[in-house]
Amino acid sequence: MNDCDYCVGEVHYHEIIECITAALDAKDPYTAGHSQRVSDMASKVCELIGLKQDVIEQIHIAAHLHDIGKIGVPDAVLNKTERLNDEEWEQIKKHPSIGAEILSKSHHLSEVKEIVLHHHERFDGKGYPHGLKAEQIPVGARIIAVCDSIDAMTSSRSYRTARSYEFCYNEIEKNLGTMYDPIIGKYVLEHWDEIISVLK
Repeated sequence: MNDCDYCVGEVHYHEIIECITAALDAKDPYTAGHSQRVSDMASKVCELIGLKQDVIEQIHIAAHLHDIGKIGVPDAVLNKTERLNDEEWEQIKKHPSIGAEILSKSHHLSEVKEIVLHHHERFDGKGYPHGLKAEQIPVGARIIAVCDSIDAMTSSRSYRTARSYEFCYNEIEKNLGTMYDPIIGKYVLEHWDEIISVLK
């Protein structure tokens, strides 16, 4: 991807993305601001790892759009305050594929689409939708997986209160090599205060 792949201009792309994520926030008020926080954390992780700027930009955009597929999930499921049943959980699990299908309409966003599709894969291969494992998962998806978990754990939801940063740190550490890429996860833990500073 070269600089002209975002030829309508980087600012224009970000404005469009802001509109799309605002639509999701309007549909699911409990996740309002979630995509922004995840994208800010993901950018910070990318910088700490030392990824190239064009790769950071792709991951930043993918993080903004990682939950866009939830637009295709019924409101009754998305906003349910009780525990989801098996059928409802299967509907939620479709959101990465729905998001990838939405983004497939733009050939400029092909790399972003792949990151969105795989952001719920697990390092041990037990994630979804395709059960990819380790380096089969795009690096951007592995980064977003950690950042997504951090924001989810430390945010209040209708069914639970926010977890502490200490609890979240311990959960990330406990799941290195299973849910999370151990190298990326280690970078996050080693730079914990810098990364969670975007949430405060």
